Amino acid sequence: MKLFYSPNACSMAIHIILEEIGKPYELALVNFAEAAQYKPEYLAVNPKSKVPALMRDDGTVLTELPAIAWYLAKTNPQANLLPNDIESEARVLELLEYMTATVHMRGYTRIFRTATFTPTPADEPKVVEAGRNMVIHGLQILEPVLGDKDYLLGQYSIADCGFFYIVYWASRRANIPLSPALQAYLDRLLARPAVARMLASEGLC
Repeated sequence: MKLFYSPNACSMAIHIILEEIGKPYELALVNFAEAAQYKPEYLAVNPKSKVPALMRDDGTVLTELPAIAWYLAKTNPQANLLPNDIESEARVLELLEYMTATVHMRGYTRIFRTATFTPTPADEPKVVEAGRNMVIHGLQILEPVLGDKDYLLGQYSIADCGFFYIVYWASRRANIPLSPALQAYLDRLLARPAVARMLASEGLC
């Protein structure tokens, strides 16, 4: 398998999952700084111009973070990254969808790609503020799901691999303070060997 990724992008979640699984895989850098996601070479892989994308051993490509995460968990049950009851599995997908489609795309994208949302530079601070409020609101929704458990559903799962980049970005990129519970959760994830290997591989530590 080959993971198309960009450092410190949401593809970190899939990178962690691959490390947790422990099977051989390749990394293919998509350099956002050089707009490589829009170049013909990558468009031939993923015409959506975003990461992650996973090229499987048969040459087919799977896109969209929740779909890739679910596929990897289902095809590698020995990694124990997905609950085996239908209710919990549905909750994992529910969480991943909210993280990626709402907290990331509606919140963080306004913070990191502000000009996309307004043609007027003078409006950009308001766009950033709106994005920060969306992220903060998202964290306020997700924190009670965690509660006093070590992981979102009690058992470590692909939902935690996704939530990692949400809380990591808050702390390390967006300067959004984490509650004590979410800071402890982030510290717990950072202590996992798979996460440490991912960060080292992407040059983030």
